[in-house]
Amino acid sequence: MKLIVEQDYAAMSRVAANVLLGKMYQQNRVNLAITAGNTPIKMYEYLVQEVKNKPYLDHVHYYNFDEIPYAGEEGFGVTMTHLNQLFFHPAAISEKQIHVLDEKNYTEQDARILADGGLDLILLGIGEDGHFCGNLPGTTEFTDMTTRVSADALPGMCEVLIQEVGGASSKCPDFYVTMGPKSVMAAKSIVLIANGRKKAAIIKKAFFGPVDSHVPASILQLHPQLTVILDAEAASELDIL
Repeated sequence: MKLIVEQDYAAMSRVAANVLLGKMYQQNRVNLAITAGNTPIKMYEYLVQEVKNKPYLDHVHYYNFDEIPYAGEEGFGVTMTHLNQLFFHPAAISEKQIHVLDEKNYTEQDARILADGGLDLILLGIGEDGHFCGNLPGTTEFTDMTTRVSADALPGMCEVLIQEVGGASSKCPDFYVTMGPKSVMAAKSIVLIANGRKKAAIIKKAFFGPVDSHVPASILQLHPQLTVILDAEAASELDIL
């Protein structure tokens, strides 16, 4: 594991953007799975400046690794809606470069990625409970590929999903789809980003504790090309600093 600790959120975000750009500058097709959420907001601001209207980056292809559909609605779910807002639309990424995972095609996700040459890099965040992608504790096994997770998989899951769809219970689905741990571990490299003191405890537990299914992100320790990028607050409980 390569650990990178920067002083603050902006510096951490710049490093993460640079890591992705370095991968994009490869000559051949590049396949990236990227995350939504709050943590990468600043990173995407940096990336938009570097990739917008750059035809020499047309060989970069993007995949979402999970999706929460809006009940009763057609079109994009929560993840793709956020990725469009954060990056794809501001950066003017062509639709032909975006490969959408949704509730209709999730059973094809792993075969599709394999046929495309595999993921060169997957960019992840981490939840305070140790989840990554939609792999919450108790919802998936380390051996799972892309899968469907029922809303009744865990107590309180419905409340989590209602929050994800903006607080409207009428839009809450009874399931979501996610790349499982085995799918994620198949990527050639993994980059995980985290910021803030609220992530400090889980960073220490997930990456400097035992591999434990109760802490899903702990499996990432075993990946041979894992980079963890933190700000000082997220790294504040690490004994190595």
